[in-house]
Amino acid sequence: MKKTVSLILVLVLGLIAPVANADFTFGEPTNPGPPVNSSYDEFGVCISANGLEFYFSSNRPGGYGGIDLWVMKRPTIEDDWGDPENLGLPANSQYSYWEPSISSDGLSLYFSDGHMRPDGSWPSYGNHLPGGLGGQGDIWMIMRETIHDAWGAPVNIGPAVNSRNAINPSISADGLSLYLQSHRSSQCYIMVATRESTSDSFGNPVILRNVNNNNNDGQWMPDISADGRVLFYNGIQELWMSTRATIYDDFGPTLRLPPQINISSHSSYGPSISSDGSTLYFASARPGGIGKDDIWQVSIEPAVDLNGDLKVDLADMHIMVDHWGENHSLCDIGPMPWGDGIVDAQDMIVLAEHFFEDYRLIAHWELDETEGSIACDSVGNNDGYVLGGAIWEPNGGQVGGAIRLDGVDGCIMATPVLNPAEGPFSVFAWVLGGAPGQMIVSGAAGTNWLSTDPLEGSLMTELTNAGQSGAPLLSETTITDGEWHRIGFVWDGSNGMLYVDDTVAAENAQDGLEGSFNGLYIGCGKNMQPGTYFSGMIDDVRIYNRAVKP
Repeated sequence: MKKTVSLILVLVLGLIAPVANADFTFGEPTNPGPPVNSSYDEFGVCISANGLEFYFSSNRPGGYGGIDLWVMKRPTIEDDWGDPENLGLPANSQYSYWEPSISSDGLSLYFSDGHMRPDGSWPSYGNHLPGGLGGQGDIWMIMRETIHDAWGAPVNIGPAVNSRNAINPSISADGLSLYLQSHRSSQCYIMVATRESTSDSFGNPVILRNVNNNNNDGQWMPDISADGRVLFYNGIQELWMSTRATIYDDFGPTLRLPPQINISSHSSYGPSISSDGSTLYFASARPGGIGKDDIWQVSIEPAVDLNGDLKVDLADMHIMVDHWGENHSLCDIGPMPWGDGIVDAQDMIVLAEHFFEDYRLIAHWELDETEGSIACDSVGNNDGYVLGGAIWEPNGGQVGGAIRLDGVDGCIMATPVLNPAEGPFSVFAWVLGGAPGQMIVSGAAGTNWLSTDPLEGSLMTELTNAGQSGAPLLSETTITDGEWHRIGFVWDGSNGMLYVDDTVAAENAQDGLEGSFNGLYIGCGKNMQPGTYFSGMIDDVRIYNRAVKP
């Protein structure tokens, strides 16, 4: 991948660009499970800029008060999180600590204490620290000398911010803006307090323009992205966002996050965006959790398929180069998913990281494993189980590694991927060896998708019209000659085509295929019959839910 990135950057190195905004998409929310979540409440996430510390609020056992601050750590961003650790005394105490937000240098942690409910009613959410200035919830901070030191005692951030209700802080990456929630005139507002330098105190907070909608529900729990261009927050019981062109502009129109995040039956609250913009964290008591309020996460992906053909290739690169230097919303995809206001090498790097991705793929067994009994599906949820006489060949494949099957009982068994009768589809694989009458891909208790004919070892398929009494589609191209061959079958809804080495080897008219939605076998026949097991190597098996040309 480094070679790909370097090659593309060479092509565009001399170009410059000013402003654009990109499209991006949200994935499906997932619950990270233990040790992040427990049978108690977890909420109020913030992650350090280096990605190595994960702070949150919880009432789990082992704390000092009703709601404490906790942290999980990891050595590198590739490692799993360690067990939660209570920040301990004097950072925590018998009082309540809500919605932490850590500075970009990792040396200051802001939070709010116990406070009134969003509608201004009491009893409050927890008990507030003594020495507060607003009386209805204050913002505090704890500090440490280095990221390896323990946190100190809470310090009130001062009267300009805390003269009235001020809670749920979010500190900007430069440390000069503090976004917060304040209950004023019977409504919750999102406000921002600023300062000239990090050694100064924050000034009086002001209400953000265009974000507050002036209804009684109000806006809560703001979280500002590291680049300062996207604000996530709560409105009613849902998550919203607003963007702006630069940090010097007002935020634009508000946008409700999609329904997989805002489900109707359960609230989502407390958004927190990772420093690279790739993951949004939030709290919810929705189904699928393991406690009361759990922490959830959802990915944010840049829209890198610029021409909408469901694959990322040179055509997309050409589009980006064509709009280099323009104010073009399509091509500003990095370094954040929503871009950075300039179409430049950062965007080309993001595009290169997704190069050769094919969104038509619904299953892809790369077969590059080095050990174990699982053949991973790299794009779907159809991991296969390796059975019988099978050996991984990490350096022996046509595309990376491959699996060698013994022709006796070695095969891969996977869950159902698609029903061939439901619409156009394609299946491709690399094969080496084999013998006449052996199967490469088949539907369990269904139909043999790709196989060799029993006389010459030529590629054939039994996928035919429902109820058709004619012979299977048979090519005249032998694939059992001891050479690597890329084989495939494509059905476009009207015609079936066999491919050998990316060339049509046989075709016929088929207006439909016999249905089958059982499991899938790689390397043996539809019922695992003796004599159908493949004796050779198989590599890079791909299934598409569209008719594709190799």
